Amino acid sequence: MQYGLDSACLASLQAMPGFLRVFGYPDPAQNGGYGIDGTFQQLIGSLLTFGAFLSSIFAGAFAQFFGRKPALWLASLLTALGAAIQIGTSQWGVVYLGRLILGIGNGFLVTFSNIYCAEAAPAHLRAVLVALFSEWVNIGSIVGGTVTNATSKSLDMSSYQIPLGIQFVVPVLLSVGLFFVPESPRYLVNRGKLDQGRRALEFLRSDSLGRQQLELEWIEMVKGIEEEKKLATSVGPLDMFRGSNLRRTLLCFGVIASQTGSGSWFLISYTTYFLVVSGLSVDEAFKYSLMKSCLGFIGVNVGIYLMRHVVGRRSIMMIGAATQGTCMLVVAITATTSAGTLAGRNCLIAFTSLFMFCYNAFVGAASYPIATELVSTRLRSWTVGASISLGYLLAWLTGFCSPYFINPENLNWGPKYDYIWAASNLVCGVFFYFCLPELKGRTLEEIDELFERNVPARQFKFTKTNIAEAAMKEVQKKEAERVDEKEGVEPLGSPESTLER
Repeated sequence: MQYGLDSACLASLQAMPGFLRVFGYPDPAQNGGYGIDGTFQQLIGSLLTFGAFLSSIFAGAFAQFFGRKPALWLASLLTALGAAIQIGTSQWGVVYLGRLILGIGNGFLVTFSNIYCAEAAPAHLRAVLVALFSEWVNIGSIVGGTVTNATSKSLDMSSYQIPLGIQFVVPVLLSVGLFFVPESPRYLVNRGKLDQGRRALEFLRSDSLGRQQLELEWIEMVKGIEEEKKLATSVGPLDMFRGSNLRRTLLCFGVIASQTGSGSWFLISYTTYFLVVSGLSVDEAFKYSLMKSCLGFIGVNVGIYLMRHVVGRRSIMMIGAATQGTCMLVVAITATTSAGTLAGRNCLIAFTSLFMFCYNAFVGAASYPIATELVSTRLRSWTVGASISLGYLLAWLTGFCSPYFINPENLNWGPKYDYIWAASNLVCGVFFYFCLPELKGRTLEEIDELFERNVPARQFKFTKTNIAEAAMKEVQKKEAERVDEKEGVEPLGSPESTLER
């Protein structure tokens, strides 16, 4: 939610008269009567992503020694500090510092919230729970868009200070809430703290699983981590590029990079400004930006339903690349053939909104679940952190370069800039089709086994694993030992039916 709040605020502030009176300059030729310096515009967008890039790089080292919960506490502190710095200044340099600190906090938030959800969730709900990250981002965008729309007509500093002030809510609530949840059970087991790991798993599952299902999940988790440790005793950044982990790392990098490759970062950061320079009034731009956020929220829920009940992860990503690329291409062609017309403006609004729906329903909803599933438990914080840092690096480049393409002071391409993103989506679609395996219904330990066996991507869906069968046999053995103590033990059946995948 914190990331969505800031993204909505950033996208809106750049077209807000109250903000432009302090940080921009008078320009009667532009809608709203004010312009914004291209360099300042580049830096306030790109410094946040650069800060997130830096923190994501060091996420693996931090998690190895301190865990997931301390990382989230630190992230809460940094995001609150970054917001406070931006509220209290009217100087460009201090704003830059606030954006950088906020970015460092956001990098930890994005990395460790996804890792924790992936490691804590049962296999059949993992994609849904990790995808809730995208849902909360959209909720944050809606809240941020609503607040900025309400304050946009104010001409004093409160017009942007109020939206920045609501960014204190999430760090405070998260800091308090973390006291009531355990550390990731897989992290604890990986650190050799089996008793704590078992208690954490029991707390997280509560009464949602029967004793047999809980025992099966626990044994499979412990066996999987033990097998990992037998194969490699070291844990470090270079291990991401050794053996079967190289393939997993490259896939994880590719999935996260596809977020930027879709063009979403451009629209998330510059929607309102993009609409203004495309000919809409400031008031219209704010309203359509809020509509875009609402469509994104609906899209995430559609994507969660599709992943849970209809199609697999790989299909979701391929559909996303196709629909997103089509939307971008239509916008660019319309800008080329019908620039300045009412039909062209309506087409821009319609397909930009449709893009945000499609992105959130497909790539936006599925990319984080897939990225966290692809990598091993032993290296998850290192690999996911590195992949998210790559994603932020690409987002930083997008944020830094986009104003040069769309700003009237520079190339002034406007919506024609979308030709680049149409081609990028085509490349992403080819990558998903040939390289991405299907992971739906697999436990993290089963995925580890499939990669260790070098199973081709097209065969993942149909290959049986040994670890699930071994865990089931061990549970059956333990149940047999209890037969004299308790009568009427129910037969277990297959691992698939037990876990209800």
